[in-house]
Amino acid sequence: MRALRILKECDRIACEDTRHSRKLLSHYDIHKPLLSFHAHSGPERAAHFVSILQSGESIAFISDAGMPGISDPGAELVIACRRAGIDVIAIPGASALPVALALAGTLDNRFIFEGFLPVGSARKARLAALAQELRPVVLFEAPHKLLSTLRDLIALGEPTRQITCCRELTKIHEQVWVGSLAEALTYFESTAPRGEFTLVLAGATPSGPEPPSQAQLLLSIRQLLEAGFSRSEACKQLAQQTGLPRRELYQLSLELENSGASEP
Repeated sequence: MRALRILKECDRIACEDTRHSRKLLSHYDIHKPLLSFHAHSGPERAAHFVSILQSGESIAFISDAGMPGISDPGAELVIACRRAGIDVIAIPGASALPVALALAGTLDNRFIFEGFLPVGSARKARLAALAQELRPVVLFEAPHKLLSTLRDLIALGEPTRQITCCRELTKIHEQVWVGSLAEALTYFESTAPRGEFTLVLAGATPSGPEPPSQAQLLLSIRQLLEAGFSRSEACKQLAQQTGLPRRELYQLSLELENSGASEP
């Protein structure tokens, strides 16, 4: 209701696509001069908006979908206004980011928000890094890139890793699909992706600790022997600590004897 009140009271309304936004505004009987501002508008357009605001008029900015300023050109307007000393007020609206996290049912209170992936060679490098991320990862993805993103994530490992695929959140055609990466690829290969997606990729499975090196094992055996353990007792205790075979550790301990170390 606050958002509707602001749209009715402001002097002008900036939006990504005037044709798209006019449908929403007409539904609520709001008729204001519309100004376009999108990803290709450039700094000159932002400067024009600043001049209008400096003249005393007020401008409300809305996006085609979701929260303005989140993976959205509205961030450039915010920066331009801040630099000019103009106050910016946010009226919270629907955002796919927290909605998708809630629907994913993640128990981790931490997450990584990547927005849209970069293009070109930087894209695969970013995916490779995200494949190792232990926290849930939230991505925005276009429908024509969804299959390639799923294939790349599967190729990087863990095809059983859970992913929540959301599209058109809070809208009429909302869809939420949950399953493994492999299952997601199978599903969307047979069901053409439509609409922009918000993906919540579960954190990677933590890898176990690095096994101790031979030098570290020899040092541990030496310390146990010096503490008064027999060779057999030392190897038994170390086997319990590391999960390595006792016989393997015993053979390794003989290297201490061969190197001149004496057994107590």
